[in-house]
Amino acid sequence: MMTLFERSRAGRHSQLVPATDVDAVTLPAELVRELPPRLPELSEIDIARHYAELGKQTHGVADGFYPLGSCTMKYNPRVNEEAAALPGFAGIHPLQPEHTVQGALGVMHETAELLDKICGMDATTLQPAAGAHGELTGLLLIRAYHHERGDTGRTKVIVPDSAHGTNPASAAMAGFTVVSVASNDAGGVDLDALRAAVGPDTAGLMLTNPNTLGLFDPNIIEICKIVHEAGGLCYYDGANLNAIMGHARPGDMGFDCVHVNLHKTFSTPHGGGGPGSGPVGCKDFLAKYLPGPLVRKGDDGFELFRPEASVGRVRSFHGNFLVCVRALCYMVTLGAEGLRDAATHAVLNANYLLARLRDSWDVPFGDSCMHEFVIDCSSLKERTGASAMDVAKRMLDFGIHPPTMYFPLIVHEALMVEPTETEGLETLDAFVETMAQILAEAEEDGERLHDAPFNCAIGRPDEVGAARNPRLAHDFGEGAGA
Repeated sequence: MMTLFERSRAGRHSQLVPATDVDAVTLPAELVRELPPRLPELSEIDIARHYAELGKQTHGVADGFYPLGSCTMKYNPRVNEEAAALPGFAGIHPLQPEHTVQGALGVMHETAELLDKICGMDATTLQPAAGAHGELTGLLLIRAYHHERGDTGRTKVIVPDSAHGTNPASAAMAGFTVVSVASNDAGGVDLDALRAAVGPDTAGLMLTNPNTLGLFDPNIIEICKIVHEAGGLCYYDGANLNAIMGHARPGDMGFDCVHVNLHKTFSTPHGGGGPGSGPVGCKDFLAKYLPGPLVRKGDDGFELFRPEASVGRVRSFHGNFLVCVRALCYMVTLGAEGLRDAATHAVLNANYLLARLRDSWDVPFGDSCMHEFVIDCSSLKERTGASAMDVAKRMLDFGIHPPTMYFPLIVHEALMVEPTETEGLETLDAFVETMAQILAEAEEDGERLHDAPFNCAIGRPDEVGAARNPRLAHDFGEGAGA
């Protein structure tokens, strides 16, 4: 499709600006451009058709099945959007006096309190703008805790080999050295490897439970005990909280701090760069290090305050506030029982797909799973030449967004499937049928799948070429002005 610049025609416009009713101001010459900005010139219908065409070429949860493992792409209820669009929320400014935004402060306060209850924590900050940002914030709390106690020799953070890639990156950004520990044959943390890794230099452990393989680690209490006995703290990556909310709490497992992806577990939209939100909760002994300001209820209403030993702001103002509005709407709409049911059905849907696919596809870990499971296409590739990438690309022809590919790294030809709780039985059965057809096609002519998708607006792109030589600017040609 054409870009807006390619659609542009000189002299075409869509704005109808009324005559000014105030005196015109002439800017000083040094502040005025020598040439006008090169902006596309378009009519309103040009713009409308451009974005309508873009909309037809995108895929989201409102378009079809989106089983993107680890990302929990569940349906976003429209009532959440209505709440976030209320003028009293959408039209306020973060620099307004506190007494004029009591409703917004109340939303922040209640959201933090509910997240505390769900996660088993004592205090929460809403500032972090995404999951990885929450990871960094949690690690800053851990670092501040050790440093205030003079325990500056704790420089290492332990990360399982099945962890999200952001875990080691966040640990490194926080100034720690990353120590990887192996998984055992069952896909959980190898306790002997963990015992060998901890010591007086251990600052903490980062762990997702259920993990990236979709497995709840039965040794979670012992894992946290090993780290605590070594003097370290335990950090919970909340990316997979959707599988356990209402059933189990990270704080009860032994974790000292946690981040929560509001844009996963609590249904707020994500993808395409955001906006996200990754609140961080912690136990009482870490609360004084939380980024401020936080919200508390005083004698005259809600007020902002800064914890006594705060690590400082991690984001401007108060985080992505309207994402928090959506999440709070989701939580209070469902209630405790509804949140528990959501997790139950997320696990049920994943196990239904696993049971129906296990006999045809290789699932290397577990006869059952939590919210997601991993298919290994290694044997398929060896047998037919069709890779996990080929299978994923072929799904596009059936209106299905591919699962996460080649992750976790311990499964070489991985497809990670997460159906979430919002999909019905018909959708799940259609996915199984699609997988059966793709498998039959691979067995008949695996090489043909290298060219999939066959029926989409864009075929198989040169992804290496696009990454190394991206086309990010329009070529105006010689002498086209500034």
